Amino acid sequence: MKNLINGALKFMQEDFKEHAQLFESLKNKQNPHTLFIGCADSRVIPNLITNTGPGELFVIRNIGNIVPPYRVGDDFLATTSAIEYAFNSLHIKNIIVCGHSNCGGCAALYASEEELKKIPNVKKWLTLLEPIKEDVGKIAKKDQAMRAWMTEKMNLVNSLQNLLTYPGVEEALNNNEIELHAWYYIIETGEIYEYSFKSENFTLIQERTGK
Repeated sequence: MKNLINGALKFMQEDFKEHAQLFESLKNKQNPHTLFIGCADSRVIPNLITNTGPGELFVIRNIGNIVPPYRVGDDFLATTSAIEYAFNSLHIKNIIVCGHSNCGGCAALYASEEELKKIPNVKKWLTLLEPIKEDVGKIAKKDQAMRAWMTEKMNLVNSLQNLLTYPGVEEALNNNEIELHAWYYIIETGEIYEYSFKSENFTLIQERTGK
C-alpha cells in the first residue's frame, strides 16, 4: 500500500502539474472517441497499449473481455449498460474489444466444478462462453495450448457479433459512423493482432494514415 500512496502523491505533486491544462479542459465533461472493452487482467493496460491520454478512452473491463448480447433484464447489466451509455450518450466513434494471451477468464471456462464453487459469480458470467467451449472442444479437446488460443480468439469474434445486437450499432456501422475492432494482445511480445471481417483471421496491426 505504501507504493500506491507514494505513487498518488507523486501524481498530485508532479505528473498532474505537467498536464494541468488538459485536466482543466476535462473538468466539466468527457468526450472520448473510443470505447475500449478489455479484460480485468492487471497485465492489460488500455492507455499504455494504445498510447492514449486522459479523456480519450471510455474503458470497460470485465473477466474475459466478454460482450454479452443485448437484452433488457437483470443479468450482466454492468457491461451492457456501459456499452449502451458509450454508444447512445457519449457517441463514441470506435469500439475496440481487446483480448489477450494466457487469459485467466477464458481458462476458467475449463476449470473443474470444485474450482468453480469458489467463484460462483464468475461461473455464471462464463455461461456466456458455453457455445464457444462446445465448438473448441470439437477441435482441440486435448491440446490445452491450442484450446486456450482458440477460446481467446473465438471469444473476440463472438463479442463483435454480440455488439451488433445493441440497438443502433449495426446501422451506425453500415453508415460508416462507427468502427468495430477486435484486438488480440500478446503479453510477452507486445504484439497486437486485429481481426479482419474479410479474411476472418487475425493479422498483426499495421500503421494507419488518415483517420
